[in-house]
Amino acid sequence: MNASKTASARKLGSDLARVDAHVTASHEYDELPEITDEMLARATVNKGGRPRLAETKKLISLRLPEEVIQRWRATGPGWQTRMADRLKRLPK
Repeated sequence: MNASKTASARKLGSDLARVDAHVTASHEYDELPEITDEMLARATVNKGGRPRLAETKKLISLRLPEEVIQRWRATGPGWQTRMADRLKRLPK
């Protein structure tokens, strides 16, 4: 996050205090379906996250003059990707 931007509270649009205060009563369990072996057999585990890239990137530390960084940042969001693309195109 940029230091110039302020963090704002996210709004979920729900009453979390009411949800947290709810205590499940025994009759509410009657509404739940029985879990069968067939249901468990169909279950899958979703690990989440984004798929791995074919071309992974490696984190390095690089010292650049402040004016160079500011010129790239001035080009807007995605400046790091554009910088990497430009470096890829350098002669070998």
